[in-house]
Amino acid sequence: MVDNMNLCLLLLLFISVILPVWSEPTPAPWPLQFHSTQVLRNRQGQLQINELWYDWPNGRNLNIIYKQLGEIIYDLEWDNGTSYYYTREQCTTMHFPVGILRPNFLDGANYLGQQRKDGFLCNVWEKVGFIWYYEDVVTNTPVSWTFYSGLSTQVMTFEVGKVLDDSNWQAPVYCFEEAKIKQDHHPLLQSPFPLIRDV
Repeated sequence: MVDNMNLCLLLLLFISVILPVWSEPTPAPWPLQFHSTQVLRNRQGQLQINELWYDWPNGRNLNIIYKQLGEIIYDLEWDNGTSYYYTREQCTTMHFPVGILRPNFLDGANYLGQQRKDGFLCNVWEKVGFIWYYEDVVTNTPVSWTFYSGLSTQVMTFEVGKVLDDSNWQAPVYCFEEAKIKQDHHPLLQSPFPLIRDV
């Protein structure tokens, strides 16, 4: 009987040493600067291509949205909360108090486990019923995310450290001819990241 007890203790000790302690993964923070090409499908099912330029050190974010067989919309966001939405003809200026996404905007998200998404095995997180985020298990690269509105994003390229020239960050002159800046006080804007506009 003593031999069996010693054998069980040795087996338990072996298992505790050999098997790693499992803990929930945490989402990788976004790189401080990157460029990503994405395919978007909005809540009406329309397809769009988005060129996302993220530049945290300079407090700016730019989405260049190509509507399928349609116009190009620029969504230029600054960390001071000012956002410019413009085409070649018109501009709307809005103020979102929370500014651009922080690199660690997924801190505190609920881990939902692993799922296959677009052919990749992903860790999945959900945050405040607003975003569902899929990250490749092996590379920690974002693969996809879906917003509460139904807007889904599929990441096609993710180029860490790629920076857009400063000359491309200037909103056109006609954006500053608008006398009024629209304020948006939607409750979701009080979350740790701004509302992603479903344009």
